[in-house]
Amino acid sequence: MKKRANKALKPDEPLCCCEYMDRQGERSHVAACCCDCEDLDDACDRWLKKEPQKANSLSHLVTVMTDRLRVPWFWGGARRVDLSVLPPLLLLPVLLHVAALHFLLGIVVLTALPVLVLWYYYVTHRKKGRTLFFLSLALFSLGYMYYLFLTEVFPRGGVGLTQLGTVTLGVAMTLAALVHTKREPGYVRPPPADVHSTVTYHSPPPDRDPVVLANRGSESEQQGQGVEQMDSGRSRNWCSVCMVLRPPRAGHCRICDICVLRLDHHCVWINSCVGQSNHRSFLLTLLLFLLTSLYGISLVLRSVCPQQNLVTALVYCPGVYNQHSSALCFTCAWYSCIVTGGLLHLLVLQLINVSYNVTERETRTALRDKTAHSLYWGLVVDTGVYSHGFRGNWAEFLTMGEGPDAPLSSLTDLV
Repeated sequence: MKKRANKALKPDEPLCCCEYMDRQGERSHVAACCCDCEDLDDACDRWLKKEPQKANSLSHLVTVMTDRLRVPWFWGGARRVDLSVLPPLLLLPVLLHVAALHFLLGIVVLTALPVLVLWYYYVTHRKKGRTLFFLSLALFSLGYMYYLFLTEVFPRGGVGLTQLGTVTLGVAMTLAALVHTKREPGYVRPPPADVHSTVTYHSPPPDRDPVVLANRGSESEQQGQGVEQMDSGRSRNWCSVCMVLRPPRAGHCRICDICVLRLDHHCVWINSCVGQSNHRSFLLTLLLFLLTSLYGISLVLRSVCPQQNLVTALVYCPGVYNQHSSALCFTCAWYSCIVTGGLLHLLVLQLINVSYNVTERETRTALRDKTAHSLYWGLVVDTGVYSHGFRGNWAEFLTMGEGPDAPLSSLTDLV
């Protein structure tokens, strides 16, 4: 107790890797995650006595445990672990191993898994809240598939060092492109004059003559209509949350709660917005992932079904469930195909939007206001506002600036 009191008297002392500052601003340790928790003691005591829980006791208990769930970190003390990261890490390996037991279980699991992910996306999208679930699912799926490729597919033979090196290079390039995409998407920042100026004039400046200002009233009346039009345009582009005047095609993200230059959409798979600064790297990440995934799926199918064609091997692969190792590889190939199909659809939509020089946000607004031409069941949306032709649109996309003050990438940008 005495040592703890001495630590509390020195708040400026650096934190070790296992220490952190809790919600009350007190120094704590990761080993004490279940110590001195009155809410947990009270909840367990009421449960053992079969008494009803207090109102909001469970939510308060979750808040306390979320604050105490930390991992050691070398800089700045222990880091908090977001609970939305854990379900993919725990459930994905279990579900894939269960699906590998029998082909009927595989059908059930591989059908239910996308449905659950889409349902969770719908729930979080309605609440407009940020979550690391989808980013964790994407990263862990990539890492776990690569791990199974090293431990299950490569030892079976049929995969050479060159092919292994190609898959490894594809995974590394995908992660590098993702880190670059997680960089700032291009935030709308106020001009320096607006940031540093705090003076408000409630009367004409002293060096101006009020009579001269009054004589200028007729000129302002003549320009009234133009001023009203400018004010209406400014009011549409003015963000009352960020207190900035948005340039054309910029938008406010309600999830990130900030304005982004040339906002396309908020992507839950990278837990960030896609804007002017990272749109090109976002497409590069999708392309690298798809190429790596398709090449890896082809190698897996050639290993577990060497006598079958690549297309027919996904549907008919006799004897694949005789061994759990081959069944697990076959199940992971199917899981990779489902993920690849979803991301391929996203990439096709992005390429079409770039070809017509529209963003995802602009297409939704145009379809809602019925001011765009929609073709092929909404797959192609042409607003005709910023389009300069196919070549001109791609030239503008490939040469647009990245926005001001883009920070350097780092590994911590993944979250």
